[in-house]
Amino acid sequence: MDGKLYDLMDWAGIEEIVYSEAANPHEILGPHVTEQGLLIQAFIPTAESVIVRFRESGKEYSMELADEAGFFAALIPCKTAAAYTLLVTYDNGTSEECLDPYSFSAFYKSEDIKKFESGIHYSIYEKMGAHPMSAGGAEGVYFSVWAPCAMRVSVVGDFNLWDGRRHQMRRLGDSGIFELFIPGLKTGAIYKYEIKHQNGTPQLKSDPYANYCKLRPNNASVVWDINQYSWNDQEWMKKRTGADYKQNPMSIYEVHLGSWLRKEVELDESGAAVVGSEFYNYREIAEKLAEYVKDMGYTHVELLPIMEHPLDASWGYQVTGYYAPTSRYGTPDDFMYFMDYMHKQGIGVILDWVPAHFPRDSFGLASFDGTCVYEHKDPRQGAHPHWGTLIYNYGRPGVSNFLIANALFWADKYHADGIRMDAVASMLYLDYGKNPGEWIPNIYGGHENLEAVEFLKHLNSIFKGRKDGAVMIAEESTAWPRITADVKSEGLGFDYKWNMGWMNDFTGYMQYDPYFRKHHYGEMTSSMLYAYSEDFILVFSHDEVVHGKGSMFGKMSGETLEEKAANLKAAYGFMMGHPGKKLLFMGQDFAQISEWNENKSLDWEILKYPLHKQTQDYVKALNHLYKCQPALYQLDYDPDGFEWVECTDSKDSIVVFLRKTKKKEETLLFLCNFDTMCHEKYPVGVPFEGKYKEILNSDDKAFGGQGRVNSRVKVSKKKEADERPDSMEITVAPLSTIVFTCTPVKKLPVLAGKKTRKPAYTEKAKVERK
Repeated sequence: MDGKLYDLMDWAGIEEIVYSEAANPHEILGPHVTEQGLLIQAFIPTAESVIVRFRESGKEYSMELADEAGFFAALIPCKTAAAYTLLVTYDNGTSEECLDPYSFSAFYKSEDIKKFESGIHYSIYEKMGAHPMSAGGAEGVYFSVWAPCAMRVSVVGDFNLWDGRRHQMRRLGDSGIFELFIPGLKTGAIYKYEIKHQNGTPQLKSDPYANYCKLRPNNASVVWDINQYSWNDQEWMKKRTGADYKQNPMSIYEVHLGSWLRKEVELDESGAAVVGSEFYNYREIAEKLAEYVKDMGYTHVELLPIMEHPLDASWGYQVTGYYAPTSRYGTPDDFMYFMDYMHKQGIGVILDWVPAHFPRDSFGLASFDGTCVYEHKDPRQGAHPHWGTLIYNYGRPGVSNFLIANALFWADKYHADGIRMDAVASMLYLDYGKNPGEWIPNIYGGHENLEAVEFLKHLNSIFKGRKDGAVMIAEESTAWPRITADVKSEGLGFDYKWNMGWMNDFTGYMQYDPYFRKHHYGEMTSSMLYAYSEDFILVFSHDEVVHGKGSMFGKMSGETLEEKAANLKAAYGFMMGHPGKKLLFMGQDFAQISEWNENKSLDWEILKYPLHKQTQDYVKALNHLYKCQPALYQLDYDPDGFEWVECTDSKDSIVVFLRKTKKKEETLLFLCNFDTMCHEKYPVGVPFEGKYKEILNSDDKAFGGQGRVNSRVKVSKKKEADERPDSMEITVAPLSTIVFTCTPVKKLPVLAGKKTRKPAYTEKAKVERK
């Protein structure tokens, strides 16, 4: 070896690279201008010879083998760096011409690093992960990952024989960020990060910021360009931005894409099942789902987590790929089409999101660089003992940045109309699901997770600051105060909260035999005591129809299917009239009998039976009624939008209430009978003198009832009922919900000095008398 070249080489650094322990290989590899000339070094295991070819001049220089492991070096007589390629001949006789990954400068700016270290780089997903791009005129893929305690990180994949020596990444100072641009790679390349722990143990990890992943049971990341899709929902997005969503209808259809509808499993040539063939593609299911949702009158769909997850049975709630829509149903572009199509059909899409915990899978976030990067080290802070999952360290800026940017990512890149945050209660309480001794109090001795509280406030303030109409929804099952209050007013800043208390109390009430409901009347009416403490969404969610709980239909009291159906329809009617936005899990709108099973399609075949089809028709009628009656949504969160007429008739298990807007003529009157008694002339107090027309009755024959309806318009009488001067008498079918429109009657004007009175007899009587 030439003496000058020998003296220039950092032999300790070379050894670090050869043993794949280099945290900053760019200090050695690539081009370096020295006083003696341009030093170019390359580490290419299994290479027999390497030649440097300058792209502009075409001059070639052979590199010397400095280490038998495949380390090559050349001292070239020039004082400036210039673009070059490497002509590599391998020991198997093959050769290639390639660009040198270590000839490219760092891509991060100091400002990017400072923002990430402070936890405020809200578009960090534009840097982290794998991004097809052009650099210095070369096409390739830029990789970046955060592994603060790693000895070394490499990009590995089919393109480099999964050899962690070949593409060692550069650590950026003390940030813990590693990066590398690999020229020549394209969309579709399969990769992982090989992370060498401080003890020298290597481990393969999927990319936390990957935009696409291999179909389970595989778990490698896949390079994808998520900026290539052409969106067509500009009209929807513009309309959404200007909408006052609190005063708009929101009837949500909660869906698990993998079991809403399934295909027959395909078999390969050997007769084995083709993995994933049972699922519809995002594009296929978009059209089918949109057609159903529009016909049924729902305004939104809410998808159980579509972020990548390894286990079907987790329903998506144990996420390993937070930035990747699951490959079960197609590519990221396919999912963008799904969102786009839904918007063009006038349907909003809410995505379930799980920042409360993550699974322990070895290829995922757990002990990411050999240390607890995303979770707390102490299991009393970092683990859910009952769920078997890990808890995020919300106080660590890199972790909170990962999660906040992720919520923004789904809104910005996939146009999500809302994010529903799962298991918020488990985030707020340090002792959630834990026994004494299994948790550590906060600095004040309490059980509140102060870091999680600040994380939620931070997230919601940034999310709302976008002001594009997308909403944040909390699934919070306790009485934590001010979930939906503004952050500036000491609230957590969510737009909506799931009303879990109502769901549990009312479902429990409906499970009682009607004979005993009179003793539990308060469980049905008590929700109005706190209805305005938060901005609620009333839910009958997936949680109510799994783990042995049975379907909503199965929960209903009744000795016959018809009695159960009547109970269910009365319950849905009460739900639609109750203040708050609405959510119903798939299958419950046609009274599916069996409990939901994620491994098979919904029981669509039962719609051939009248009971199920009529229940579906009833829910459809409710949804369409909801959307066309402003009283059912405009003042959901204003006490002026609701008024009890009768809430003490426990002996008959009947409630009567009004839903109102600021316009008197838009008032609706609801009566719900949760008993099996029929009342033929039931007196009902009305809000004012007027005409009352029944517009929906769950006992209608069209809905499978017996037709005990009020077919004629009722005119109120000056007869006191329910402590009101005006009333009407109606037929009340057993186990029913009835809805009336309320139209004020214009009173005749009173002339000065005269009184108007009705004629003593009719024109017909006058003729008969003559």
